Amino acid sequence: MDFLPDSAPLATKLRNTLIQYHSIEDSEWRLAKRTKDATVWRKQSEEFSGYLYKAQGVVEDVVNRIVDHIRPGPYRLDWDSLMTTMDIMETFEENCCVMRYTTAGQLWNIIAPREFVDFSYTTNYKDGLLTCGISLDYGEVRPNFVRGFNHPCGWFCVPLKDCPSHSLLTGYIQTELRGMLPQSAVDTAMSSTLANFYSDLKKALKT
Repeated sequence: MDFLPDSAPLATKLRNTLIQYHSIEDSEWRLAKRTKDATVWRKQSEEFSGYLYKAQGVVEDVVNRIVDHIRPGPYRLDWDSLMTTMDIMETFEENCCVMRYTTAGQLWNIIAPREFVDFSYTTNYKDGLLTCGISLDYGEVRPNFVRGFNHPCGWFCVPLKDCPSHSLLTGYIQTELRGMLPQSAVDTAMSSTLANFYSDLKKALKT
C-alpha cells in the first residue's frame, strides 16, 4: 500500500477500539507475568491468532510527562531498549503521525530485528491521555528486517485520584511479529518485554 488512509476516521476507530479493550471484564484475562513494576495479563486476540496483552502499573510521575516518553518523539529512543531507530514519516493534525521504527533482536536472536510502520494518535481520555497506534502496510520494507504488524495497541494514562503526582498506566498490545517463529517464544518475549517497558520507563522518568 503506497497511500495513507484518511487520518480522522482512522483515529476515531482506533480510539473506540482501545476504549472497548479497556472495558473488558477482569474475568476474561489470564495472568501472564507479575513484577514489582507491572502486572501483565493476556487473552485471545480477536484480530489475529496470537494474544491481546494487558499491562498495568503505577508510575510515579504526572500524565503528560509519562505520555511524552511513550508516544513518538525524541524521548522514546533514549530509554526504550527494544527500539533501535525511529523516523516520523508523515505528520497530520491533532497529534497524529505515521512513524517507522525498528526493534532489536530478542531471545538470543531467535526473534530477529523487526520493522514496523505505525499510525499513531494521542488524545484526551477522562482526566488523562490515551496514546494509541496501529500498523499500516506502507513504504518499502528495508533489507535485513522482517516487517511486523501491530494490531490496535495503546496506553491509557490517568492520574491516581488519591495522589495526582502518580499515574496509572494501562497498556493493550497485540503484536504480530510475522516470520517463522515458535509461538511459545513470542509469548515469552511479549510478557517480559511489557514488564521491562515499565521498569525502563520508570528509570527514564527519574533521570
